[in-house]
Amino acid sequence: MSRKKWIRTFHAKPDARARLVCFPHAGGPALAFTALSAALPADVELLAVQYPGRQDRRAEPFAEDVTTLAAGVVDALAAFDDRPLFLLGHSFGALVAFESARLLEERAGLARLFASAAWPPSADWRAHAGGVHSDEELLGHVRWLGGVPDALLDDPETVAEMTRLLRGDQEVLGRYQAADGAAVTAPLTVLLARDDPKNTAGQLADWERHTTGEYGLELLPGGHFALTEPGPTVVPLLTRVIREDLRRAAATGTTGQVVGA
Repeated sequence: MSRKKWIRTFHAKPDARARLVCFPHAGGPALAFTALSAALPADVELLAVQYPGRQDRRAEPFAEDVTTLAAGVVDALAAFDDRPLFLLGHSFGALVAFESARLLEERAGLARLFASAAWPPSADWRAHAGGVHSDEELLGHVRWLGGVPDALLDDPETVAEMTRLLRGDQEVLGRYQAADGAAVTAPLTVLLARDDPKNTAGQLADWERHTTGEYGLELLPGGHFALTEPGPTVVPLLTRVIREDLRRAAATGTTGQVVGA
């Protein structure tokens, strides 16, 4: 089933009032969000996206482009249409989440989009993705970003798989170009870690152009992977924003849910 291929639930929360759909970084699996899933409260259930080409989907080819990934995710989310959906994309995943959000809004709507550690869709992603070619450069980039233990980076099998995944996702990223004026109507929160070596507030500022709704930037402690290695700030922030949106929706009679894909 499409749902089982694309969506992972690590901690089922039957009494959850909302679902947070998380999109991994380049080279990352759904498992990148296990710590965040465990840390979220009982009223927020995390769904993690598994892209093709990795782990139990290793035999599948990488997606042709970001919009193809988004279409697969949105089709799978039709099975989760009973509660408001919040999308959260990290790095490369922020672009997949953005395009998924646009598709969801065509079908019904979503509650909010979170974009973490990524340049905006309007950036020149083709030029950006074309800057790293050799395995050595890819590994150097990984070390620079941090978040991967040195022991893993010294293991040849792990390195071979990591570079395969990064190269595949970079090719997907290199074909990305946002449509002119592409924007969501849902509120948008951009997340930036203060010690992220790759991103600055200035580089992320143009995300504001990609929503016609409420926009905000939230700073987090930590480095590039502050979201997938959640410290004491991440979960309270996400929980607060989600609960505030749910209260607003209840007061106005809106839901932010997806219906009938």
